[in-house]
Formats: sequence, C-alpha cells, structure tokens
Amino acid sequence: MSTVTDTTFATTPEATTLRFVRTLPGPIERVWAYLTESGKRGKWLASGDMDLRVGGDVRLQWHNDELSAVPEETPERYRGDKHPSMRGHITRLEPMRLLAYTWSEGSEEESEVTFELTPRGDEVELVLTHQRLADRTNRVEAAGGWHTHLAILENVLSGAPVIPFWATFEKLQQEYEQRISR
Repeated sequence: MSTVTDTTFATTPEATTLRFVRTLPGPIERVWAYLTESGKRGKWLASGDMDLRVGGDVRLQWHNDELSAVPEETPERYRGDKHPSMRGHITRLEPMRLLAYTWSEGSEEESEVTFELTPRGDEVELVLTHQRLADRTNRVEAAGGWHTHLAILENVLSGAPVIPFWATFEKLQQEYEQRISR
C-alpha cells in the first residue's frame, strides 16, 4: 500500500515545474494502459477519451469521490463542480514510453503534463513532470493532487486497498503548502 514518505514528494527542478518519480509494478504495457485507457485511468485519475496521436484531443473528467471504497465528503471548496473536466491536446507520443499533453482547467494559460516510462526488471519507473505552473497556488494544488492520484495508482496496480482521495489530498496540500517556496 502506498504511503506518504519524504522520498515520494515532488521535486521542483524549475520554479514552475513539479516532478514525481514512482516505481510501479509492471509490465510496461499494463502501466501504459492505465495512462491511456479511459476505464483504467478512471480508477486512479480521471476517465475520458484520448485520441492517441500528436495533436489528438484529451478529455478528462474527475470523479475523485468515487476512487476509494471509503465514503467521504467532498471538501466545501470543491463542491461547486462535483465532477470537473478538462480538455487538452497530445503534444508528444512514443507508445509505451512517453505521453505528454496540454493541461487547462478553465484558465487561458496551459500547462503541460508528461509521463515517461522506463522498464526496470519487473517494475516500471514512472516520471511525471507538470510544467508551466506559474501560480504558486496552482503548484500547491497540483502537487497535492498528483501525489494523491499517483498513490492511488500504486495501490491499484499492486492490488492494495485504495486510499481515500479527499482525506489524503487535504493532508498533502498542507504539506506542500510548507514545501513549495513562495
């Protein structure tokens, strides 16, 4: 079961960039499917169609309150849009190795998320980089969100019980509030 330790926290290689590194149970084809297939991606991040070609549309819709079997209440500040969605476009694609797409949540500024996969024996190293997060508030929220979603992905792939999303996210946001410089 995934736990929160200092070695799992995001690094900030640049002021507007978050980087996460995780070692996941393989094989790489399985991890790739959890990044690209709506039903599998919906178990840890967000469901939605993905046109797997450079320039292809990416549509994500979150159901964070449904990720865990543990019932929990959505925090007040997120109740206005219970199932938020996002559209983006694939910017880079190397099947089984690299997937990158734009990320826009209603603002005019787009950031970019990149997933890089490297086989490591029976495991897969996943490097997630989220770039062009200019606003500190967005960096803190993105860090808490990605950290929580990646912990859920680890649990799903290893067959462990899925951690409660909102309780974990709230705790991690407080931690990243201290870690990410102003």
